[in-house]
Amino acid sequence: MKLTLQHLNLRSLDNLDSWVEKQIFDLGQARQIDEANIRLVRLENASPAYQVNVHLVTPGPDVFAASRDHTLRAAFAKAVKQLRSTITRRAVKRVHKMKNHLSANSRPLRAS
Repeated sequence: MKLTLQHLNLRSLDNLDSWVEKQIFDLGQARQIDEANIRLVRLENASPAYQVNVHLVTPGPDVFAASRDHTLRAAFAKAVKQLRSTITRRAVKRVHKMKNHLSANSRPLRAS
């Protein structure tokens, strides 16, 4: 997985960057992630001041999340929650579709 972490109007901190990296790698257990592009932004004159944008490049449709909060960790936690929800929803939808397809193929043909 290629991880790109971009900081705008804030300094990169090792403990924060490693926490972000761990969260993204944990998401990789639920869905294959080829590339993760993360933008951490501090907005000078806005409230809430922190914004997080995440773009996960995956096989099939990519996964996106954006959130804002008063702390960077809270904003990133919201984004991860959105990502988990999207990944889970897509996985459930895929399984449901496969089950319906299998049950449709196993029905006996009716003679008219």
